[in-house]
Amino acid sequence: MGCCQSSLLQLKKPSADVNEQNNPQGQKNHHHQNGEEAPPADECVEFSFADLKAATNNFFSEYIVSESSDKSPNVVYKGCLQKENNRRCIAVKKFTKAAWPDRKQFAEEASGVGKLRNERLANLIGYCCEGDERLLVAEYMPNCTLAKHLFHWEKQTIEWAMRLRVSLYIAEALQYCCQEKRPLYHDLNADRVLFDENGDPRLSCFGLMKNSMDGKSYSTNLAYTPPEYLRDGTVIPESVMYSFGTILLDLLSGKHVPPNQALDMIGGKNITLLMDSHLDGKFSTEEATLVFELASQCLQYEPRNRPSIRELVAALTPLQNNSDIPSYEMLGIPKHEEIPLAPQLPLSVMGDACSRVDLTAIHQLLLVSHYKDDDGSCELSFQEWTQQIRDMLEARKRGDMAFRDKDFIEAIDGYTTFIDVGNIVSPTVYARRSICYLLCDKPDAALRDAMQAQLAHPEWPTAFYLQAVALVKLGMHKDAADMLNEASTLEKKRHNRGSRGY
Repeated sequence: MGCCQSSLLQLKKPSADVNEQNNPQGQKNHHHQNGEEAPPADECVEFSFADLKAATNNFFSEYIVSESSDKSPNVVYKGCLQKENNRRCIAVKKFTKAAWPDRKQFAEEASGVGKLRNERLANLIGYCCEGDERLLVAEYMPNCTLAKHLFHWEKQTIEWAMRLRVSLYIAEALQYCCQEKRPLYHDLNADRVLFDENGDPRLSCFGLMKNSMDGKSYSTNLAYTPPEYLRDGTVIPESVMYSFGTILLDLLSGKHVPPNQALDMIGGKNITLLMDSHLDGKFSTEEATLVFELASQCLQYEPRNRPSIRELVAALTPLQNNSDIPSYEMLGIPKHEEIPLAPQLPLSVMGDACSRVDLTAIHQLLLVSHYKDDDGSCELSFQEWTQQIRDMLEARKRGDMAFRDKDFIEAIDGYTTFIDVGNIVSPTVYARRSICYLLCDKPDAALRDAMQAQLAHPEWPTAFYLQAVALVKLGMHKDAADMLNEASTLEKKRHNRGSRGY
């Protein structure tokens, strides 16, 4: 099936006086996924608003990855830059129109942050200040935030060695920023710590800019705000050390504990009172005590009594264990996989999740969509409403409950009973069982189910997308890329017809 080629992005380069910078010595050159070369380290791209509008599907609500609030009025979207057969996922922070009224000041601030390039940062790659629009564009980090993994985890909490790695990597990120004369980081907290495709911790570049030209630098609860900021609204490098201390407490406790409460809780008593119970005692008391002492030093009331970032890096480096184990293993996430050839059409949310082989996201999307794509495909006559049919639908209900609860073996059992016993052909059941098989590392069975979903619903893009995922799991990367293109083309046709679905 043929595909239409997407239009080439038109990027505007900032003026030379904004771009001049020498590549920091020893820093790596970063590249787009799938081989597309990233902007050079000395280049921060100025995007047109049309580019970013297209990349985020007109800032579609499903692309929001960070909600706005009264304390943080700016919204972050996931986007995808498309260039022929290459794509790059991006994070786009959209400011309110009144946040940065001075276009030149916004461009200068963004360009300054955009000069930073470090493997410990989620780097800023561009910005937009067209008309009243003010946006920042950064590398997209697909594996959520430290807050999500510490406070809202689903499968497993972060093991101790990984928590120590997070503390060091973020300290190294802050040290790099200080070396590059960008020592101020606004509102450092667990939501600013992101995990990349390999599970490595990165510090969001967005905190290197204020939320507005004249606005507040801190948006978190006052209990976590540096004392000097509460006194006179001043943000100094030592303020960042105070906030880093709160992150160390988060890593110790697995909860967002106010500093005063945490310090009072210990008060010379055993460190285990503070430690995250979900670690089940699997940590070094000696190491935990040292981390707590570092946190206590960071949280000193007087800024001059807090340690420097260099001292923190020096103290945290010897604590690193299991350095030969990749972060994705310690974080409990799958090894990064991606279908090697990007489709020639922009991808939907489902298409993007399948292209990244993000099984968790695919499961969630199938759960939310329920059975809407089965409309009209499960018609039964009056005579068919027998006890057998009722039993079959009860089996599907059992499968659905297990699917919701992520009990994938039980879900497979329920859906298998539905398929084997009944007369109803449901493409959604096949799709759901397919992703369950993938999550149970059974790609052969997953591919068969995705093909059955296609037979039941020949023009359903999801069936093709799931085949692409199963094929890449089977090592058939060329076939997976072809199937991904097929799915995106079907999706485009479906969209043009005004049909529902992914």
